[in-house]
Amino acid sequence: MNGLDRARMTTFRKSGGVTRMGLEIESRTSDSPYIERVWRSSSSDMEQMTAVATARWDLVFWEHRGQVSASVQGPETRASQAPVPEDATFFGINFSLGTAMPHLPLGRLVDGGAEIPSTTRRSFWLKGSTWHLPDWDNAEAFVQRLVREGVVERDPLVAAVLRGEQPDVSERTVQRRFLAATGLTRGAVRQIDRARRAAVLIQEGVPVHDVIHRLGYFDQPHLARSLSRYIGRTATQLGDRKPAQPLSLLYAT
Repeated sequence: MNGLDRARMTTFRKSGGVTRMGLEIESRTSDSPYIERVWRSSSSDMEQMTAVATARWDLVFWEHRGQVSASVQGPETRASQAPVPEDATFFGINFSLGTAMPHLPLGRLVDGGAEIPSTTRRSFWLKGSTWHLPDWDNAEAFVQRLVREGVVERDPLVAAVLRGEQPDVSERTVQRRFLAATGLTRGAVRQIDRARRAAVLIQEGVPVHDVIHRLGYFDQPHLARSLSRYIGRTATQLGDRKPAQPLSLLYAT
């Protein structure tokens, strides 16, 4: 069964009642091996957010002032400031590591993205065909069709490496295929995912010294550098119940 998370990632994070200001995000896990997470959000009365680093790519749709747009957003290797259109709604599919669109090499999308043309309220154009817009309830069926049509593929070797297995191929081959399927090296993925886990633990109230020990950081300065690069926050800022600026979707990988 899919897990569901609801978080009000706003200037009044985790506050009850109606949110008047910020970015509200809802996400769920998926039973599909191709999908890491499905998410949707809405914005109000805000201009920008901190986009945290992520080793995974997204297919994103959004509507703003009656205009529907779509893009493929590549992995992000560091935190950055991202503009947020006012009173907009978003829907995204976050793909699992090792899943890729071969016609859009992920190496070219790292720290960037590709706009999808001819997007309307009902359809969009992808790899020479028209597709119906997916939604929260049919994301898995939509991705399965992408797989059947050869638009999306998953490298089984990468999946095996992520499970801790030792494939019967050379390390050079593993590195090459991992980079091709994710756009990143294994080291970069580990560092990004560790920083994200650290941020989630700190937000949950776990003491910094416990986070350092649990996740294998050398010391507090090492953790601080990681959080600054990949999350764009200090440990103190992550513990702030009233942050000045919201974060993008953050969950433990």
